[in-house]
Amino acid sequence: MQALADANKDHALAYGDDECSARAEALFREFFGPQAQVYFVFNGTGANVLNIDAMCRSHHAVVCADTAHINVDECGAPQRIVGCKLLTVPTPDGKLTPDLVRTQLHGFGFEHHSQPRAISIAQSTELGTLYTLDEIRALADLAHSYNMYLHVDGARLANAAVALGCTFKEMTTDCGVDCLSFGGTKNGMLMGESCVILNPALDMDMKYRRKQMTQLCSKMRFVAAQFETYLSTGLWRRNAEHSNRMAALLLEQLKGLDRVEVMYPVQVNSVFVRLPRVVWKSLLDDYFFYDWDEANDVVRWMCSFDTTEEDIAGFVEKLKSKLISAN
Repeated sequence: MQALADANKDHALAYGDDECSARAEALFREFFGPQAQVYFVFNGTGANVLNIDAMCRSHHAVVCADTAHINVDECGAPQRIVGCKLLTVPTPDGKLTPDLVRTQLHGFGFEHHSQPRAISIAQSTELGTLYTLDEIRALADLAHSYNMYLHVDGARLANAAVALGCTFKEMTTDCGVDCLSFGGTKNGMLMGESCVILNPALDMDMKYRRKQMTQLCSKMRFVAAQFETYLSTGLWRRNAEHSNRMAALLLEQLKGLDRVEVMYPVQVNSVFVRLPRVVWKSLLDDYFFYDWDEANDVVRWMCSFDTTEEDIAGFVEKLKSKLISAN
């Protein structure tokens, strides 16, 4: 917020031709490598669609997990705006593997078949699980062997980096990732996300593509100023470490509770549980969370950069009382 106030002083050139945007872009090159080109956008869907548009044309297809954000939570934006097809693959944990991807790698050169052109993964995944660096590298190698690209939806890349103890560059550029959606709002920023092109071959007419997709912000410095502070001060790391730690604390306090089943490994800042419907429905009277899989009574509890230990304790006490009432 202070960075936004500072950016509001005096006058600056529009559309990213300001000093603040230049400094932020330099930081992205520092964090992702000298070849990285960043395009600031309004939101995560904009970043994902702009990346897909860089990789694909309308006759192409993107292989992704069936739980992928681009498939479940973007209201068909990739299909409508880029026109391409999503080839979704069921996974047990939200993670693609080379063997799972290969089930979709056919029909090349066949004019009646959408041509597989990209693989898209999320790090961390929509189920809160993590790809290891070797797993990312294996998917990149597979993509490149088929003349395809690998995109990473990094809405929660900061949480993944602190969990794995690696740098952003080690998890993306060094693993062969071609383009990246790098998020900030899931880790404390007010607004704004970024499309990061890591493979120079994809950096073709991107400024025009961003404009056509209505993602060009006239007062770009208000997005750039947040990213500059976020990256230069280590705020990204502090926020992610805290939210991950709060999720681990929540997991610890859930242990031993009857009829509360943790569904996936808690590796970042999300906890997925199955519990009786009457319990999670009544919890919604006091807390907001998503009924992730209502048919199977699975809900998602997220911890944020400002979740406190007192928040966790109060939530668990409320949960315990609801469980007792449901007996």
